[in-house]
Amino acid sequence: MTIPDSKQLVLDLFKWIIICVLIGFFSGSASAFFLVSLEWVTQFRIHHDWIIWLLPIGGFLVGLSYYYWGESVVKGNNLLLEEYENPKKVIPFKMAPLVLLGTLLTHLFGGSAGREGTAVQMGGAIADQFTKLFKLDNSERKILIILGISAGFASVFGTPLAGAVFALEVLYFSKINFKSIVLSFLTAYAAYFTVEFWQVKHTHYSIPNVPEITLTNLFYTLIISILFGLAALLFSRSTHFWSSLFSKIKYPPLRPFIGGIFLAVAIAGFGFTKFSGLGVPEIVDSFSNPNQWYDFLLKILFTGFTLGCGFKGGEVTPLFFVGATLGSALSLIVPMPIALLAGIGFVAVFSGATHTPIACTIMGMELFGIAPGIFIAIACTIAYFSSGSVGIYKSQIVKGAKYKLYQYF
Repeated sequence: MTIPDSKQLVLDLFKWIIICVLIGFFSGSASAFFLVSLEWVTQFRIHHDWIIWLLPIGGFLVGLSYYYWGESVVKGNNLLLEEYENPKKVIPFKMAPLVLLGTLLTHLFGGSAGREGTAVQMGGAIADQFTKLFKLDNSERKILIILGISAGFASVFGTPLAGAVFALEVLYFSKINFKSIVLSFLTAYAAYFTVEFWQVKHTHYSIPNVPEITLTNLFYTLIISILFGLAALLFSRSTHFWSSLFSKIKYPPLRPFIGGIFLAVAIAGFGFTKFSGLGVPEIVDSFSNPNQWYDFLLKILFTGFTLGCGFKGGEVTPLFFVGATLGSALSLIVPMPIALLAGIGFVAVFSGATHTPIACTIMGMELFGIAPGIFIAIACTIAYFSSGSVGIYKSQIVKGAKYKLYQYF
């Protein structure tokens, strides 16, 4: 018996609404648990900073877990991008618990890493499990990957609009259909409200003083945006460099073990503890107090080294740190409000490193309000064009890369 087109359309719509709600709920719940757990391990480390000396042990545990159980998911975010571009097989669910455990261990022992990668990988792994449940084909699997990324990003940062657009933009806008757009937004909000339901709070930032839009201010914005793009380029290259260097160690579990030794000596031995973990207190402080000019460089070094040697986590919050502290330091020579400079840098460096200027512009306005929107949009766009053609995700396809500045990087 053939189902009439109108009824089939309704059934299909109902099916996808259910899928969006389920992905949003499960991914949002996973992110809520992750955020609470991350806060706990962070506070434990802060109050027991001797644990940083155990970074090599933590690294070895992370390396062993992926060596014995996570070989198929070790690519992390890049696996999601590759499966979207060329679907082959369902992403193993074990990606979620492995990256969750690896990230918590990284932060517990003081590695410099973020959280977006963890949430996005959990969301992607959870979403792709619905392939078999609903008997979806490869084209529909692509939609699931979009929904997983959208849910993970929206829930971990509390920015549903940016999360939905980020999932679409990072996966190459020109191949996205209208159906994916609607479903991405639905899933992002489902995940966002799930975290709200679990009463897990996100960090709040503000830009209290936004100057007038003048030619002078726009000129300063243009100049500093190029610097933010170059910082993003340096961040991406740093991570790839350390990853390539440590890949020469043939036994993978030794990579984070050896890297952990260097990190422990540098962080605990030389007092660079403010560069461990997410660095959220330093980000918040940068909106009101000028940073040292080298703070952003040290965060790039520590994060690139941490992730490059095999610890787990994300890059986005460290990118926030890099951008905010660079903007804060620039307030000493650029006659614009410090909070505005920190806020612009916060999202602009992220834009350059992920090649997602639209999502980052939206995120900036979600976090800081509409008032600085023009400055944020300019900064995210210029940083994108001045950050090179390769970002933090090696498997990402960058549309129009040949038109970007510094394409030879």
